[in-house]
Amino acid sequence: MTSPNYLAKKFDIRLKKQLGQNFLSDPSTANMIVERSGITGNDTILEIGPGFGALTIPAAKTARKVFAIEKDREVIPVLESELSANYLENVTILHQSILSADIESLARKENCTFIVLGNLPYNISSQILIQLMSSRSVISRAVLMFQKELAQRIVSPPSCKDYGRLSVMLQYLADIKTVARIKAHLFTPKPKVDSVVIEIEFKPEIQNPATSELFLFQVIKAGFGKRRKNLKNALSDSELKVDTETILIALEQSGIVPIRRAETLTVQEFVMLSNCLYNLVQNAV
Repeated sequence: MTSPNYLAKKFDIRLKKQLGQNFLSDPSTANMIVERSGITGNDTILEIGPGFGALTIPAAKTARKVFAIEKDREVIPVLESELSANYLENVTILHQSILSADIESLARKENCTFIVLGNLPYNISSQILIQLMSSRSVISRAVLMFQKELAQRIVSPPSCKDYGRLSVMLQYLADIKTVARIKAHLFTPKPKVDSVVIEIEFKPEIQNPATSELFLFQVIKAGFGKRRKNLKNALSDSELKVDTETILIALEQSGIVPIRRAETLTVQEFVMLSNCLYNLVQNAV
């Protein structure tokens, strides 16, 4: 791996804070992440924000093919140079934002499912995760680096301050585990906090699924929308537009005390509440 500082000076590039550009600068750490990702020669990788290629290069040396999605046009010639220096020809660079990428169409075109890899910019990490959840039919798993704060939200159990909407949605859809913890000094420029690498393996089949996944996610959003309120009040005063009486009936059928807050509910309790509320709403139509 060539030093990010050296490459930035050589190509006269100023790293962009607004794009969350903190490039991994330690080759042994990059190799460790790719090794723990379990990538094989049969896998196709979708990398988010390859930057100067810290993860791209070791991934491409192992995987069948890598699609690297890079938003910053200035970075692309540097990445191309680094790939060429390592004699790698199985990487396709796509100049676009991951948020506008049609992941499912690309997978259909390639007749593959993806392993997603990336060091995610903090300011859009949640949006990227929601996009990956919606495209999970073509994603087997994602191995992603997050700033510590967001990683804690993803893996948090109920009744913790970090437990929230993203925690419930991801834990409903996927099995999640921590892969590695990365110190801040291993990045250029150095971020203020450490990072955590998390593996998100989407479940091929969900045990005890929601009757309507869309409605479940709406209930989760409503519950955490006003997280200081109890469930009865939070759900009544939300975009669900369901009357308080119906909400109280659904809570009773679910065995959930109305004065509990969303942060105390397990994933399965959210599913039970969503199913009861969905049935009541549908039967009232």
